[in-house]
Amino acid sequence: MRRGFTLVEIVVVLALAALLAGAALPSYRSQLQRAARADAVDALTRVQAAQELFRAAHGLYADRLAALAVPERSPQGRYRIALAPTGVEAYRASAYAIDAQSDDRDCAQITLDVDVGFARSGPDARCWNR
Repeated sequence: MRRGFTLVEIVVVLALAALLAGAALPSYRSQLQRAARADAVDALTRVQAAQELFRAAHGLYADRLAALAVPERSPQGRYRIALAPTGVEAYRASAYAIDAQSDDRDCAQITLDVDVGFARSGPDARCWNR
């Protein structure tokens, strides 16, 4: 008596494995994107801390990242960081997704608006993993 698998059995198993992988892959990618958002949150939090130190020393917020000695990339390099004054005592720090993270359509841009020390995160709490 011969022992082993027939070609049909192997094809059926491979087809089932491909079906399961195809169903799980989008969910897995979504979780990776959500986890990578922490990189943007970290970068924006660093900008906010640097801005408060700058304000304590100079009486106003900085209008560019170079004045804060903050890099233009997030720590893991998944986001480009930008800073824009939005008023006399206000600014917006933004993290723009780059490279593979730019596929994150829901949170391609994560923002932190600060007005006289009061912060508002955007565009959605989900982007801040809250």
